[in-house]
Amino acid sequence: MSDIAVRPQEWMEKISGLREHIGKVIVGQQDVVEQMLWCIFAGGHALLEGIPGLGKTMLVRTVSEALDLSFSRIQFTPDLMPSDITGTNILSFGQHGDTGMTFQKGPLFSSIVLADEINRATPKTQSALLEAMQEKTVTVGGVTHRLPKPFFVLATQNPLENEGTYPLPEAQLDRFLLKIEVSYPSADELKEIVKRTTSSHEFQVERQMTGDELLEIQRGAKEVLVAEEILDYAVRLLMMTHPEEAAAPEAVRKYVQFGSGPRGIQSIISVSKVRALCSGRMHVSTGDIRAVALSALRHRLFLNFEGQALGITTDHVVREVLQALEASA
Repeated sequence: MSDIAVRPQEWMEKISGLREHIGKVIVGQQDVVEQMLWCIFAGGHALLEGIPGLGKTMLVRTVSEALDLSFSRIQFTPDLMPSDITGTNILSFGQHGDTGMTFQKGPLFSSIVLADEINRATPKTQSALLEAMQEKTVTVGGVTHRLPKPFFVLATQNPLENEGTYPLPEAQLDRFLLKIEVSYPSADELKEIVKRTTSSHEFQVERQMTGDELLEIQRGAKEVLVAEEILDYAVRLLMMTHPEEAAAPEAVRKYVQFGSGPRGIQSIISVSKVRALCSGRMHVSTGDIRAVALSALRHRLFLNFEGQALGITTDHVVREVLQALEASA
């Protein structure tokens, strides 16, 4: 281990307090909140998919306020230009009439960036976001500017509408650590949502953690141990998503064109370390691997024509892989 002071119990309590505080604002969606926290403490970006009105924007804003981080919301539209999100050089005039170019920062220069309806932006704008997600930098006019630390892109997309959208390229999908499905609330949760949103009482979000504390937990999560047999388990899981593998289940061989790439297992291990830390453990278990596999792999499998025609989902395929992996263990 490095010289970082490892305090799993203290970190677990901080994360637990953060989770409970978010729950005072967000009704239900415990799995979504949990997965988003895994993503943040693993230092990655998240893609949230769900129909409008499920509180995705409120969730991201609440997390940013509870973490005391700067927040920007970008509403993606087809006419959005790269400079609208990255910033641009503007002509400035000095006191004595001299002129010069000054860089005006765009909304990407925040610690948490909500990319609302990301698939409505053109590929040109999406490519500008891709540099920020991968390199944590923005290049304008040949000059590279570093983004703040920590930096997260939490993007949303609506699965119902395809008209006027630009599907995310595989390279950009792969940059998202997790793809989180936001489900419809239950009847009891709907009643609670109505009570909270139609009354005069408004809950004030209080800071639960600073940016420095978040970075410390991120560094601590990297110190969580992964035994060789656990790593082998994760590798077998990933390899079974490839149709040419002998151990691949029937659903993979019939419906998958391409399995997950190396970023899939990197995501699984990174998020599993955070999940272990959230439980006060400094070692990853097979339970951690199974718990994070669905959200880490659902956007990294590409179905063939038969799978798409039959309406097979990548969630179904990943579940089949997990079942086959358990049967072979």
